[in-house]
Amino acid sequence: MEVSVVEVKALREKTGAGVMACRNALLEANGDMDRAAELLRQQGLAQAKEKASRVASQGLVETYVHAGGRIGAMVEVNCETDFVARTDQFKELAHNLAMQVAAIAPTYVGAEEVPPDLKVDPKEACLLLQPFIRDPDKSVQDIIDEAISKVGENIVVRRFARFELGN
Repeated sequence: MEVSVVEVKALREKTGAGVMACRNALLEANGDMDRAAELLRQQGLAQAKEKASRVASQGLVETYVHAGGRIGAMVEVNCETDFVARTDQFKELAHNLAMQVAAIAPTYVGAEEVPPDLKVDPKEACLLLQPFIRDPDKSVQDIIDEAISKVGENIVVRRFARFELGN
């Protein structure tokens, strides 16, 4: 089966994966765009797990203040190099995470931070387990894993703070 340049370009725009990865996924999926995107997503998750042990000491602090100035959030997102931290894609991820914190008000970054004697729903209390506000079919961790596969570096949410007037 031959894969057209138009199909590769469309899949690349949809997923952000490299040209050869898109071509190979389309070949493996026999031209099925949705199946190819799913294959690329699975490959990206595998890459994200491989990179999880790398040290992420660079990054940025992003803020978000909701309209009206009554709610705000600040989040520290780390990556491996300052080069990636300066990319628009990384900045957009950090901004989306700050919006997530402002909107949903998590208490912890991940499930490992929740005290064992505390009875809370991890999907509500933990940022990484919450449904992403812009795509509820994915968790925040899924969005971070997709970014890891696109930028090729480990990405970690180190900490966050949320502020609300009167609280």
